[in-house]
Amino acid sequence: MSQRYIAPSILSANFLELGKDIEMINKSEAHWIHYDVMDGVFVPNISFGLPILKQISSIAKKPLDVHLMIANPDPYILPFKEAGAFNITVHYETCPHLNRTINFIKEQGLMASVCLNPHTPVELLEEILPEVDMVLLMSVNPGFGGQSFIQSTYAKISRLREMIDKKNLSTLIEVDGGVNFETGKKLFDAGANVLVSGSFIFHSSNPEKKIADLLSI
Repeated sequence: MSQRYIAPSILSANFLELGKDIEMINKSEAHWIHYDVMDGVFVPNISFGLPILKQISSIAKKPLDVHLMIANPDPYILPFKEAGAFNITVHYETCPHLNRTINFIKEQGLMASVCLNPHTPVELLEEILPEVDMVLLMSVNPGFGGQSFIQSTYAKISRLREMIDKKNLSTLIEVDGGVNFETGKKLFDAGANVLVSGSFIFHSSNPEKKIADLLSI
């Protein structure tokens, strides 16, 4: 069995009780805390930024998986590192000099990842794939939580897994959007390693159990 990780997305957490939700993740079987940064430009929403991440990092016992859904990520890489990021994911669609951006992230001692929107083909990663630690595939259009899962994601994962295996790489595949027990099993079976789940976890009566059950599907 390939490596499997669960990364709860705090975009769906209760912001009035954010500390309690972080403590729940600390106690759970989750591996990372997924942190979506939205600028209202690249995606049609605004989420949270550096000050909140810094506060979360002061109590988080799980690594912070930071997804920069922003139009110009380069100036923010160092500040997000300093705020506590473990991994920084940038979008293929926003980085005209992706190799330089990825290498700068790695030079900071961070895990470096690239994200593709649903319409962006994995084949565009052919040259950069050996440089990245992980590829995040959006299985919904980014910007809002609770959207419907895009079914073509399974085939996209399979193609990416084939590319990774053909190059004999250890690159992880992360998937974000519409993850539940049904889609999660199919995503793992298709070759995904990391499942990001928000509303499915946080809107349940027992989020900690949901995380454990999602990991064991």
